[in-house]
Amino acid sequence: MSMRLRKLIGSFAILAFIVLYVGAVVRLAAYVPDHGVLQAAFFIVAGISWGIPILPLISWMNRGR
Repeated sequence: MSMRLRKLIGSFAILAFIVLYVGAVVRLAAYVPDHGVLQAAFFIVAGISWGIPILPLISWMNRGR
């Protein structure tokens, strides 16, 4: 598979994952208690942890260089 096609597929996969991830975070945020520190902690963790599942996809996109 060419590098160009791999990056195109990976880009669409990342966009789809982020849309689904944001939807899941928004749904879960409704269950976080109405306390500023807890909400901040939830959104900090949610904002950082989206990158962990993306790393293998980025690695796949850049394979073959």
